[in-house]
Amino acid sequence: MPLAQLTRLSTKTNCTKKECTRRINGTIKRSRKNIGADFNRKHTLQHSILSKNLFMNDDLDICHHFAKFVAETRYEDLPADAIEAAKKTILDTLGVTLAASGMEPAVRALVELLQQGGGSAESTVLGFGGKLPAISAAFANGSMAHCLDFDDQTPWGAHAASSIVPSVFAIAERMGGVSGRRLITAVAIGQDLFARVRCNVGWNQNWNLSSMVGAFSATASAAYMLGLSAEQTAHALGIASQQSCGTMEVIFATGSDLRGMYAGFTAKGAVIAALLAQKGITGINTLFEGKAGIFNVYFGGKYDRQKMLEGLGEQFLGSTTLYKAWPAVGNSHTYIHATIELMKEKAIAAKDIETIRTFVGDFTYTMCTPLGVRRAPATLVDAKMSLPFIVGIAASKGKMGIADFSEAALKDPDVLAMAAKVVPVQDPNQNWTFKLPDGRIEIVTRDGQVFERIGDSIPGSPEAPLTWEQLSDKFSSCASVAAVPFRDSAIKNAQDLIHQLEHVADATDIIRALA
Repeated sequence: MPLAQLTRLSTKTNCTKKECTRRINGTIKRSRKNIGADFNRKHTLQHSILSKNLFMNDDLDICHHFAKFVAETRYEDLPADAIEAAKKTILDTLGVTLAASGMEPAVRALVELLQQGGGSAESTVLGFGGKLPAISAAFANGSMAHCLDFDDQTPWGAHAASSIVPSVFAIAERMGGVSGRRLITAVAIGQDLFARVRCNVGWNQNWNLSSMVGAFSATASAAYMLGLSAEQTAHALGIASQQSCGTMEVIFATGSDLRGMYAGFTAKGAVIAALLAQKGITGINTLFEGKAGIFNVYFGGKYDRQKMLEGLGEQFLGSTTLYKAWPAVGNSHTYIHATIELMKEKAIAAKDIETIRTFVGDFTYTMCTPLGVRRAPATLVDAKMSLPFIVGIAASKGKMGIADFSEAALKDPDVLAMAAKVVPVQDPNQNWTFKLPDGRIEIVTRDGQVFERIGDSIPGSPEAPLTWEQLSDKFSSCASVAAVPFRDSAIKNAQDLIHQLEHVADATDIIRALA
């Protein structure tokens, strides 16, 4: 029977999954008997295609497909680019976490609270040293991982690693003896699931996808670390739904420390969910697609199931991860780049600038309001989300580094004077529809000349990805400002371990190098 006829069997509206499978198997069996080995090989492949078709259109909630993928994936299944991305993400996330321990005052109160609570010394608090229960360590390290807005992101925005990496290391230290390959696989699984959901839901800049989707991707990684079965992993995902939350107001509003710390709640929730599932706590069988499931309640039923499942276990979307060159919200990088490069290209001196027009869309306009606050932010968290201040740094200094976001830098008179010259201009072409748009700026000089540039081919973008060498330099820079300074030898040791992580017997050697 031709493949087209077999496919029709699988898509008849009155044909159940069980009946379709029986009829397809029966047809192939009869065909094999009559035609021989060559036919057998051909239709084995066709049967595989049909099985995937049924897989995408069955009645199982998608959480069970995700759980099966998590439980059955092995390091050998990972393509080279997914392995590379997972290792880069581990290096990058640990680095920005260390930097936050010394650069963001808000995290100190959280770490102090967790230290006062005490408990079993299971997992390390990065930057500060000492061990806490795995749940507490994930909370502390997750809160630091996104604090500087220097952590990696998808090409479509949102952050997976700041929840995933703290979760897997907390569990790895609790377990002991976890291989580098297992850690790489756990991270790659979480990155992939995060991207699959992020890209295929109807998002309206309402939910904070980094925490809302991150709760599930980090839990998937944590479940893999613990070696949970598919059934246990599905339960863990259901348990994680109790931590899947957070709206974009935490991003839009000013004056809150939570914008930098939200990943800590997600990482903590992921560890709790995986450990509870290991203990036998059950989740929600219809988690994502039920009547009041995640997709219906959070996204109004707007999601693409087939695309979420397409290539699952074969294509790992973590390979698309982007790494930041500057410690500020990802949407600002195109404006930073445009400003720095335009001033270089046209030999514009900071003292000659009269006005900088930033053309902004729906999301970037929120980074400019209220304008007075965004030109002179009161907190480091707000500074990283304030486009006029960020452009003010780029224009007044001609570059940007981690030291430009310190408490002292908030009062830099040159930066504040330049930020006051930044004027946002609303432009619907700059609206964030899917991928982050390339920003546009105009610089007006004192003699009346107007220069314009688009912020394309940004460092850290798919067109100009950061290399291992650049990421290693970033890691060293971040580690140098940690709450407890590190010797150069310790930094180099950690970098080397991560670079060859697939050959490391105990992945927590990395943490010991940084302890």
